[in-house]
Amino acid sequence: MNVDDWQEQARQMIGRAVLAPSSHNTQPWLFRVSEPDIDLYADRLRALPVNDPEGRELAISCGCALMNLRVAAASNGFGVNVRLVPEPAEPDLLARVSFGEHSGASSEEAQLADCIDRRRTYRKSFLPREVSDAVVEQLIQVAQREGAWLRPLSIESDKQQAAALVATGDAMQWANPRWRRELAGWMRPRRRGDGLTASALTAPVVRFVVRSFNMGSGIGAEDRESAETSPLLAVLSTDGDQMRDWLLAGQALQRILLLACRLGLQAALLNQPLRVASLRPR
Repeated sequence: MNVDDWQEQARQMIGRAVLAPSSHNTQPWLFRVSEPDIDLYADRLRALPVNDPEGRELAISCGCALMNLRVAAASNGFGVNVRLVPEPAEPDLLARVSFGEHSGASSEEAQLADCIDRRRTYRKSFLPREVSDAVVEQLIQVAQREGAWLRPLSIESDKQQAAALVATGDAMQWANPRWRRELAGWMRPRRRGDGLTASALTAPVVRFVVRSFNMGSGIGAEDRESAETSPLLAVLSTDGDQMRDWLLAGQALQRILLLACRLGLQAALLNQPLRVASLRPR
């Protein structure tokens, strides 16, 4: 493959990678192309110092983008080798993806490619429709394959406790004026292409309301109900809590979300208890 063809394919694959989910839709990643590699960097200018002071969710978001890149590569017939955090002296370099020859063979990852564009974070109530044990087992297995674990909360009391932590996290975040200002700053007109979408007409009003009023109680109640009534509530985690673990968690998360989409499911993320340091151990 000549350089121009490689550059075009790389642009197409990166175009799919950036459809990954991220906190406040900040899209905190940068990519550098150099045949036969694509390097993934953290874009610290898009960090959320109040919401995510340790950069955990930033790294998880980049891990999601990395999984999309792997899926896009597989759908294009490439074999890839992924090295996480290959340069400790360059902390913003999170991963290097090296591409092999076209294999032409289908793979499990390639089958997820059409879900990259279709996957959306779901923000409405879920139907009271049971998720089968077979589907849950598939989700658990793909998490394990990516070095993470997914634990369904099948006992009602566990589910209620987790939902209560979500509501408490909402209340604690919204009570922080700095957190509200940061959130308001990422409420942007759709034409910007990032952030949390608000119409150009209403965006100034929405930002003012978010900055000025503590709505944690009402939003916490809504999120608690969403967690308690969801057909499947599960915790995704890794054995460690370092940069490499966060990247593994992001890849596992995105692979779960893509597989769920392929299986006809929709998903929402409730990260509040993980963002508040005092709630994380619980």
